[in-house]
Amino acid sequence: MSSSNCIGICTVSVRPCCRIITGYGYRGSSIFGSGQPKLNRKVTGNLSKLRSRSHDRGCSSQIVRYLRVIDPNRRDFSGFDSNWGRSRVYTENSRVDCRRGSSRRRGVLVIPNVASDIRNHSTSVESQVKGKTSFESIYIQGGLNVKPLVVERIETDYGDVVKEEESRVEVNSSNVNVNVNVGNSKGLNDNKVERELSDIEEEAWRLLRDSVVSYCGNPVGTLAATDPADKTPLNYDQVFIRDFVPSALAFLLNGDAEIVKNFLLHTLQLQSWEKTVDCHSPGQGLMPASFKVRTVPLDGSPGEFEEVLDPDFGESAIGRVAPVDSGLWWIILLRAYGKITGDYALQERVEFQTGIRLILNLCLKNRFDMFPTLLVTDGSCMIDRRMGIHGHPLEIQALFYSALRCSREMLIVNDGTKDLVTAVNNRLSALSFHIREYYWADMKKINEIYRYKTEEYSTDAINKFNIYPDQIPSWLVDWIPEEGGYLIGNLQPAHMDFRFFTLGNLWSIVSSLGTQKQNEGILNLIESKWDDFVAQMPLKICFPALEYEEWRITTGGDPKNTPWSYHNGGSWPTLLWQFTLACIKMGRTELAEKAVALAEKRLSMDHWPEYYDTKSGRFVGKQSRLHQTWTIAGYLTSKMLLENPEKASLLFWEEDYELLETCVCVLNKTSRKKCSRFAAKSQVADAIGGHTTPVSH
Repeated sequence: MSSSNCIGICTVSVRPCCRIITGYGYRGSSIFGSGQPKLNRKVTGNLSKLRSRSHDRGCSSQIVRYLRVIDPNRRDFSGFDSNWGRSRVYTENSRVDCRRGSSRRRGVLVIPNVASDIRNHSTSVESQVKGKTSFESIYIQGGLNVKPLVVERIETDYGDVVKEEESRVEVNSSNVNVNVNVGNSKGLNDNKVERELSDIEEEAWRLLRDSVVSYCGNPVGTLAATDPADKTPLNYDQVFIRDFVPSALAFLLNGDAEIVKNFLLHTLQLQSWEKTVDCHSPGQGLMPASFKVRTVPLDGSPGEFEEVLDPDFGESAIGRVAPVDSGLWWIILLRAYGKITGDYALQERVEFQTGIRLILNLCLKNRFDMFPTLLVTDGSCMIDRRMGIHGHPLEIQALFYSALRCSREMLIVNDGTKDLVTAVNNRLSALSFHIREYYWADMKKINEIYRYKTEEYSTDAINKFNIYPDQIPSWLVDWIPEEGGYLIGNLQPAHMDFRFFTLGNLWSIVSSLGTQKQNEGILNLIESKWDDFVAQMPLKICFPALEYEEWRITTGGDPKNTPWSYHNGGSWPTLLWQFTLACIKMGRTELAEKAVALAEKRLSMDHWPEYYDTKSGRFVGKQSRLHQTWTIAGYLTSKMLLENPEKASLLFWEEDYELLETCVCVLNKTSRKKCSRFAAKSQVADAIGGHTTPVSH
């Protein structure tokens, strides 16, 4: 289907909240003042025909006007290009019907409130709705391929600058092909890779493109898995934000940016839906864990159907856990899109700036916690089942730090955002200090913990978290090498989780959350313990596995997370791309090449499984889905990064010495003990010199 006609069929019907298939309402603070929308695309025909790959449809034109909010510090709200997502509003009395030559009268709204609510959100850490905005005479002439559009009149309580202008919108009403759901790789370039591909790479690209999901005839993501033998896919037939990241990078590195742009646009629209689970709504800004494109009968039109986006914010997930990492991954991917494509205009658009701010507001709210780390429940990230990671797990902290650094780069600084930028800078400084000082474990640090005194009551306490030396597990004493170390999995009062969690450690390297010496130490540890972390298939999601009574107490006897399986010490090939990125950053590409070569021997033969079982990763996981998309995409991304290491530099961060020089400890503003963190200067010197001196408050 031609993307220039997609706006004629992608709509959001203004209906009561009970008609939204997710069962959610919609926030009423919209700048548009609308009710509860539902993302949908109307198509006609019987269901069996609808499931086929493509149909011919035509769209009639409608007279249109458009609104543009003028902000002196940014680009126009609604610049157009050839992709869907820029057109925003239809009239209250017209709608384009996608049947040939037909039109219907129906009120529709094309984008949810998040795209235009920026004037109503406070830019401080605590978001507030202060203003009211009204629009008159809004209309759109069906289709894309348009010039910048229109505002007739905008009234706000702030006296915002409003520019009145009009332009005609042209539309090409030629027939289009509507591709429905899975396997639509239209718009993806099949010939971007210039070198000759190996058989396994060709197979991987074919499977990746077969997993593509389309909505409005455009690619919007990839399914979690496309196992042809899977009769009960559960939620593996959905598009997950975290799972799509390696797919997005593979497409971007191959020059296919459209699918990533569409994904970012549609997930942004889903962000501002009001989520309700058992009469409780989590904070605004939460990104869904996943979404699915569903085809449902169109009310009042027998034999006609509409396509809807059905998001899952955790209300359907096992354990009903909100996906804390989704918003963090979304911000990371938005930055990556700009870095690789050079299209920074997308992240500068009002709706994307608002989306970033909503996520940051959710993360930076003041709570009861005394630490700069994010406090989360068990199962709120890639490890989405009970595994004893509640509290302050390293994976969340590393992604949080990365998202803060991304936001710092992408936020447009003005009077409305300067307080938020200050809060981001302060949190980055505090978080990096906290992780580097208290999460790091090597032979020297473990010996120090072994000699800790307990029950210290003092601001000068050495054992600040009252860690009992008996918590040091017996396996660690003989396992930790003389050289190298790692960041522990979790830290809470009187509790240290000494397990090695791979994603958190790798992403700490990528984001420079760790010091230069710590980053080198992590890779040295992986190299020296290769048989533990890699063995026959890279890479262990965590090490070691919980066993025996510890497994029963921690997991509740989870039959899927048995020792050395799934999240409990299973081997996950998707971690390959993050390992590759970390190795390239640290100049250790030989480790990544070794891991990729090892994975190549089995992945295709084993039909690209989700994970492997046993301590050595010898068996395909007992409940592992085959044709797992992020396994496929992780392999392809690793290959392309190794062939083009200069591209990797666009995806990682170097040390930010300005952050290290920023003291954020509020104690220096009170009559109590002043901050003794000369750490700032010492860490700068040590980071340059390649070593780190312990620091303290």
